[in-house]
Amino acid sequence: METVDNAFTTAHEVVDKIASAAGHAADALDAKGEQLKNAEHCMVNQCNGYIRSNPIASIGIAVAAGFMLSRLLGSR
Repeated sequence: METVDNAFTTAHEVVDKIASAAGHAADALDAKGEQLKNAEHCMVNQCNGYIRSNPIASIGIAVAAGFMLSRLLGSR
C-alpha cells in the first residue's frame, strides 16, 4: 500500500510540475503575442506615414511588387 501511495504522490508532483511549466509557457506566449501585436501596429503606422509622405514612390513600389509577383506566380 505504501508503494502505491508513493507512486501516486510522485505522479501528482510530476503532473503539478508539468501544469506549472505549461502555465509559464502560456504566459510567455501571451506576452510575445502582445509584443507582436504592438510591433504590427507600429509597422502599419510607419507604412501609413510613408505612404502619406511619398504617394508617388508608394505607387511605384506597389507596381513593382505587383509586377514581380505576377512574374513569379505566372511562370508556374
